[in-house]
Parts: sequence; C-alpha cells; structure tokens
Amino acid sequence: MAHERSSGARLSQASYEEDIALLLAPRLAYFAGVARQEHVTRAAQEMGVPQSTLSRAMVRLEQDLGVTLFARKGRTVSLTPAGRAFLTSVERALSEIERAAESVRADADPRAGKVAFGFLHTMGSETVPGLIRAFRADHPGIRFTLVQNYGEAMIERLRAGELDLCLTSPVPDAPDLVARRLDEQRLLLVVPDDHRLASRKRVRLAEAADETFVTLEPGYGLRRITDDLCAEAGFTPRVAFEGEEAETLRGLVAAGLGVALLPPPAVARPGVVELTVTAPKAVREIGLAWLDGHPDTLPVAAFKRFLLSRRGNLLA
Repeated sequence: MAHERSSGARLSQASYEEDIALLLAPRLAYFAGVARQEHVTRAAQEMGVPQSTLSRAMVRLEQDLGVTLFARKGRTVSLTPAGRAFLTSVERALSEIERAAESVRADADPRAGKVAFGFLHTMGSETVPGLIRAFRADHPGIRFTLVQNYGEAMIERLRAGELDLCLTSPVPDAPDLVARRLDEQRLLLVVPDDHRLASRKRVRLAEAADETFVTLEPGYGLRRITDDLCAEAGFTPRVAFEGEEAETLRGLVAAGLGVALLPPPAVARPGVVELTVTAPKAVREIGLAWLDGHPDTLPVAAFKRFLLSRRGNLLA
C-alpha cells in the first residue's frame, strides 16, 4: 500500500513499517474484541468503550491496512478471509504482550521479584554466595540472575539495561552512574613455592621488579591496578601470560611461569605462596554501581539497601 507523509515525500520501507505499527497497535485489542463477539455493540460493552469509538477504530484500521477485515450486516459483523488471517497474528501478538506484562510484574513483586546482579569473577566462589544467603534470610522469595564478568563489561551491561546492580573494581567514576565504595581487598604477591621469595611473609613490590608476571588481560580492573601498583613501585611488569580468571593465573604461577598480584584465594592452592605486599599499599576498592536515574523495583531497592549496609564489612 502506498503510504506518504503530508508533505508528499514517500516514506522509506523502514519508516513505513514503523509508522504503520504505531497506527495499528492501539486498535489491535479492539479488533480482536469485535472479531471475538462478531457484534460491535456487544464488543463495545465488553471492553467498556463507546460503540461509536469502536466502529470508527475498525473503519480506520481497514483504511490504514487497505484491506476489508469485516463483512457487515447492521451491528453484526463476520471476518473476511483477510480478517481471519489477520486475527491469528493479532491474537499471537496480544498474547505475547500479556506474557511480557506478567513477566515484568512478577520481576517487580516485592516478595518474589528478580534482581539482575553482576560481580567480579574473583567474588563468585564465596563472597557473593554468602551475601545472597544473608539477604535471602529476610527475603526468601527474591530471585537472582547472576552475571560474572570483568568490570568494564559489567558497566556496559548496566548501561544496556541488562543488570540492575554490579559489584566491581575499581569503583567507576562516570556521569551516568552512581557508585559507592563498599570495601577494600588486599592484593597478594603470589609466587611459586620454590621461588626465592617463598620463605618470606612480607615483601616490597619493588623486589619483584625483575620477575616475569602473569596477569589478567587488558580491560580488566585488576590488570589496571597491577600496572598502576608496579608503576608506583618504580617498574613496568614484564608480562608473559594474560588470562581471564584469577585461579588460572594461580595455576600458571604454580607451574613456575611467573608471579602475580591477586586477591586472597577462597581455598589455599598448593604449589604457591601468597605474600603480603608492604609497599606500595596493595589493595583494590570494591564498589557497588548502578545507573543514575534508573528506577528500582522493590526487590532491587531492597538488595541495594542490604549491600550498602555492609559497607566496610562486605568481604568479612
């Protein structure tokens, strides 16, 4: 069907499809109601709209489509073959809308809603399970979608609306985000158990200046912190291996392939020794981030309050 703006300029196919969808969408439920009742008056009564409004809506719908949907006899109507074909798709679309509405209402339910929560890989084995267990003691029905990733990827998912909250490091500083520092976590110099420093408990990072390092890939917050701490100690680390997961790096250290700056392990790993770094101060800040101005559902608001209440005690 030809479809033009009032200026007379012909619409592109994409613009036409967008405009026709906007025209049709408000009338689809009316169409389904009339098709179901096969009577305009009864359909108007069922839907609680004036009969004249419903009649005009059906005439406009047919005009916009350029197709006759109803055969009319007084107030009684019956579907034409085109109308019957259209009804099948309309009912499918309305059903999908109903399911979507039910889903978002369920996710916002204060007792059984859902929180999309992102966190760093290194917090997945103990910290996050402990936090969720403590939270669910008072909110047993709240559900979680859990996403483990590195900081920059989680921030992008926040911005895309795929996450409600995320625990990340370093604490982000961006105009479209709200971030709160919750805690700090020590970073340890991890060396093989037969390393020259393995008999020590404490070490200055500068003592590892000549070592080969294994690190996370660029883009990870811990990689940036490692580079910054080494620079503060007066050297640039010689990186032999880059990975995506802290425990993999510990395995590389145990194999004698380098040393690494890592947070404490959930479980002690054989083959490595974890050394306290006395200078510079080797810590990473852990923060909670969310989109500025993004309205929270009741479950998200409750979990946010819980996390903020753990400030200074998040990693205990």
